[in-house]
Amino acid sequence: MNISAASKAAGLPVKTVRYYADINLVEAPCRSASGYRTYDDIAVRKLVFVRRSREFGFSIEECRELLGLYQDQDQDRTSAEVKRIASKRLAEIEVKQQELQSLHDALAHLVKSCRGDNRPDCPIIDYLG
Repeated sequence: MNISAASKAAGLPVKTVRYYADINLVEAPCRSASGYRTYDDIAVRKLVFVRRSREFGFSIEECRELLGLYQDQDQDRTSAEVKRIASKRLAEIEVKQQELQSLHDALAHLVKSCRGDNRPDCPIIDYLG
């Protein structure tokens, strides 16, 4: 299938599929006689795998590592390797959640402190200044 059909099947923009091919993350298995990239079902499955990995916030390099483990169908792959990568990402998400909660709490306090009337005094502006 051509890149347009592959991108649609994978749920990715064509530009992203090209980018993944350009950085050798997921390559088109071959090119047509006219030089266009053509994708088979295996390539589309890899694109879907990368899309889902990116949705979890894995970096390109982590996606590359996970994709390598995904493609390793023999006994060399261990679930411990996959769990290590996913656990690291989970810890990063938990830190981000804590940071966002702190931001939420601080901003909620400022919003609650602001009268929101026609007067010029405002604790939000005072804090930001």
